[in-house]
Amino acid sequence: MILAVLILLGCWTYCVLAITAAVQHMRSVPSSAHQSPAAISILKPLSGLDEGLEANLRSFFEQDYPVFELLFAVCDEWDPAAPLVSQLMAEYPSVHARLLLTGDPPYPHGKVYSLHRMLEASQYELIVMSDSDVRVSADFCTRLSDEFSDPQLGLVTCPYRAIAGDTIWSQLEALGMNTDFHAGLFTAVMMEGTKFAVGPTIVTRKSVLNALGGLERVKDYAAEDYRLGQLAAELGCGVRLSPYVVEHRIGSETMLANFAHRLRWARTTRRSRPWGYVGQFFTHPLPVCLAVSVLEPIHYWSLLAATCILRGVAAWTVSKRILRADVPWLLLPLQDFLGFAFWVAGFFGNSIHWRGQRYTLNRDGTLQPVS
Repeated sequence: MILAVLILLGCWTYCVLAITAAVQHMRSVPSSAHQSPAAISILKPLSGLDEGLEANLRSFFEQDYPVFELLFAVCDEWDPAAPLVSQLMAEYPSVHARLLLTGDPPYPHGKVYSLHRMLEASQYELIVMSDSDVRVSADFCTRLSDEFSDPQLGLVTCPYRAIAGDTIWSQLEALGMNTDFHAGLFTAVMMEGTKFAVGPTIVTRKSVLNALGGLERVKDYAAEDYRLGQLAAELGCGVRLSPYVVEHRIGSETMLANFAHRLRWARTTRRSRPWGYVGQFFTHPLPVCLAVSVLEPIHYWSLLAATCILRGVAAWTVSKRILRADVPWLLLPLQDFLGFAFWVAGFFGNSIHWRGQRYTLNRDGTLQPVS
């Protein structure tokens, strides 16, 4: 019984740490020397027509920035994203944009191969790697260029505001990203420093990528974004979590597709940060409180009240104050128990399904296709 209460105290402590880390991130504004804007190459790997893809890509064409180029990559001309890119390039003739046909990738990670091909074709030193489901404001390039006025900075990773589609499964996943995932992200940065990257948008220097051995250095990793940030930090480059928040449009998925996606994420995270994944137990205060109440029913209401208050304040601080995303409070308990279930499921199995292919996850985070 005492052990159970101590475990719940651990969850409360994590909530306090998450609140503190979020406030610290909110107050951390990187210094900028406001030098001349650096020319930027924006790399966009594409595969199919994601929900809202046109608006996502249009936001990059409409950058209020003097010198930048847009590079898009698809596997072949039959990809449905190809004609959309061609349409946008015709609509914005003043924007320097190119569409690359990469052919079939020679290794499992098609996204990394697309990025590798675009990097080879890019003109500029400052490189933005951004997923197809990302949408930004017109000052995106300006804000990130200002950060790189710091010559010691090698790589920046952007937090993101998850925008849900129409299904409840999409809404629950977005809620988890905007509360649980980013609470853990800000806490990890506060406790350990930024020694990793998160995927939707990464900005770095071409010289840093060359020093790492190129993007193909991470071609075998399921969480190539995380590994890329790790390698940059190990190299001694400055790695930073940007104050700029991008929009991550996760779209609408059926229950089965969403569950497969979340299970893939859990298993990949376990391979990327094994001990950190174990520690995520303390990031689920409501399920833990329910378990503790079985052993300590007399103090159930007081324990539940304290847990709900701390959980609510942490969720509001991270989601509303930092990411500017509303918190659907009625869905929060459901997401907490669903997130806990996927955390438990992440300990079992070593295979994932990704874009129609099944892969095996190795202990070091690398993946290989299953015949």
